[in-house]
Amino acid sequence: MKLKFSVLAIACFTFVACEQPTTKEAAKSNKAQGENSFVDSVLASLSVEEKIGQMTQLTLDMLVVGPAYVAEEPHTIDPARMDTVFNQLHVGSILNCAGHSYSREKWLDFHRSIKQYTDSSRSEIPVLYGIDAIHGVTYTDESTLFPQQIALACSWDTAMAKRMGAITAYETRASGIRWNFSPVLDIARDPRWPRFWETFGEDVLLVSEMGESIIDGYQGDEIGDDHVAACLKHFLGYSQALSGKDRTQAWIPERQLREYFLPQFEQAIDAGAMTIMINSGEMNGIPVHVNKTILTDLLRTELGFEGLVVTDWEDIKYLVSRHKVAATYKDAIEMSINAGIDMSMVPVDYDFPVLLKELVDEGRISEDRLDLSVRRILQVKYDLGLFGHEVPTVEDYPDFASDAHKATALEAAKESLVLLRNEDVLPLSRNQKLLIAGPNADDLNALNGGWTRTWQGDDASLNTPGKFGVFGQLQQEGVAVELWAGNANGLSSKAKGKDAVVLVVGEKPYTETPGDIESLDLPKDQLDLIEAAGELNTPVILIVVEGRPRTFNLPDQVDAVMLAMLPGDFGAEAISAVLFGEHNPSGRLPFTYPRYASSHATYDHKHTDLISPTFGTDAFNPLFQFGAGLSYSEYEYSNLTLSSDTLSLDDELELKVTVSNVSEISGKETVQVYVTDLVATITPSVKRLRAFQKVEIEGGENVELTFTISMSDLAFVNESLDWETEPGEFNVQINNQTASFWIK
Repeated sequence: MKLKFSVLAIACFTFVACEQPTTKEAAKSNKAQGENSFVDSVLASLSVEEKIGQMTQLTLDMLVVGPAYVAEEPHTIDPARMDTVFNQLHVGSILNCAGHSYSREKWLDFHRSIKQYTDSSRSEIPVLYGIDAIHGVTYTDESTLFPQQIALACSWDTAMAKRMGAITAYETRASGIRWNFSPVLDIARDPRWPRFWETFGEDVLLVSEMGESIIDGYQGDEIGDDHVAACLKHFLGYSQALSGKDRTQAWIPERQLREYFLPQFEQAIDAGAMTIMINSGEMNGIPVHVNKTILTDLLRTELGFEGLVVTDWEDIKYLVSRHKVAATYKDAIEMSINAGIDMSMVPVDYDFPVLLKELVDEGRISEDRLDLSVRRILQVKYDLGLFGHEVPTVEDYPDFASDAHKATALEAAKESLVLLRNEDVLPLSRNQKLLIAGPNADDLNALNGGWTRTWQGDDASLNTPGKFGVFGQLQQEGVAVELWAGNANGLSSKAKGKDAVVLVVGEKPYTETPGDIESLDLPKDQLDLIEAAGELNTPVILIVVEGRPRTFNLPDQVDAVMLAMLPGDFGAEAISAVLFGEHNPSGRLPFTYPRYASSHATYDHKHTDLISPTFGTDAFNPLFQFGAGLSYSEYEYSNLTLSSDTLSLDDELELKVTVSNVSEISGKETVQVYVTDLVATITPSVKRLRAFQKVEIEGGENVELTFTISMSDLAFVNESLDWETEPGEFNVQINNQTASFWIK
């Protein structure tokens, strides 16, 4: 049976109904039972020191010549370090690069060197190598780079997410790596948070569906030569920092934790995700890395996760230096391992295995506890085919960065662009003379964002050959375009004689703590540029390239607004295609775009969030709504029908709606189904997304779409922390179509 634990206290609550396992769960369970004999035989052969080594993960810096973080160039294996790491410490996992991307040949040389040492060790257990391949295999030169997660979320295209995942997995395996620290399933409820762009947006359903799809791409139905292990990040509650800054404290009541932050992880676990990375922060005063109620009671007992749990970077050490819940590193190791951590991303010293051995010798951590973790680690290695594996050759993966892969990345970039305003200025003609201005007008790094060839993604010398920023791309295409790198004062004179001004603003690359900001407003020089553009008599197209919604005043005179949420290497080509009408935009916002820097309400806000200072109900006034986006096509909705207007709690509701493309231009429309619970014992949201589908509709075509919603889909977490659908009246909204039904 499935136990339900309170995750904010040690106490557990009542049993809940037994759930039937999914097909994937059953297959996973049967497979694990068949493999236990091999894994158990390996485990039984290991010494305590070798078991501890399996739980230790070091970064590549610890294998090459030179100090950590400043390895000597070119990065070269250090035999003395290799001997220490593999023959003395028996380390079982390596991650990351030593500062920047490598060629495939270089990666494969590293793997051959590592394999030479592990093959000659007593246990001969292979290394599990992990990498952050979050939008393509980001640390391999000339790999196919896709849009970042938030941009992929703008596509609302689960099939595209799966395709991106599959290609990323293939090219990661082509680099000799089998473990991908992706996807991020944190839910982006605060636009200040610097890892906002690594998420699939603010809605539970959208994050869950996109997350499951990309995992299906990474892992496939069965792990084969083209697949990798996915790693869900970051369990649990990471994105709700009080300050909006990275790795700072969160306060999340358990009811909200279960309703908004947990479901996407549960769905991904049910879909067979093999590994999980833990939230670096603290929640309600307890660092997650020492929270046994989260890591064991919730994750293992309630959710039934059987895979590998790994820390984030140095997070056991941070229990001492940052969180102040442990007096020594040794105490921190004891606390985190006993809480449920399997593997420590150490990653730049040799102390962890030494101290863990002392803890075992002192009886503070049992060998049985080690066995739990090591069995999980060995199982993942077995499932990935690492035992007896050979390092691939370049020739084994001929489709690396192939034309087909690049075509998919370009398609994904096009689908990610969101047109938010168009006052009959787009599409442009290629015969027009353009002025392009703004800090991101010719910056490929800005289009890619962080985790691109380097951690911060800001080294232009490592950019993919033949890829350009927007200005460079327009030049390549023969457009009559002039670049203006000056400030707002000179914009008017430079715009004279031009048919249109393209202003490209936004953010430069960043990730994690370096991306913390003090204000959500764009920098003043960019705000001044936008204001100056709004005073021009020339048509203005504003393109915003960023990782989170930065706020600005939008003048009425700005004729068009396009949002480019880190579309990747092919972003400039995609932007050009939309500007000139060669691609019909179909992106939709996966988050609410605030109008003001201090206004962060999400689309599924409560009715009290509507109350304005004048006691009206118009306080929710974002710059752009969740789900917003324009097209060069024109769509009309009609004939919303419900299978019944009265249902029981066991019923399913079938919705039908007709969507008509009343233009001559074929396009894609994302049909969004929202449901409102009119009265509930827990204050209901104004609306919640309950289904969506992206559909291609030819010019002049009518399509009828059908959605099926179970009454359980309308549940919320009640005061007793149970999921409950209450009887009552509900409203359905699909675009301008509305209907009501009752649950009796």
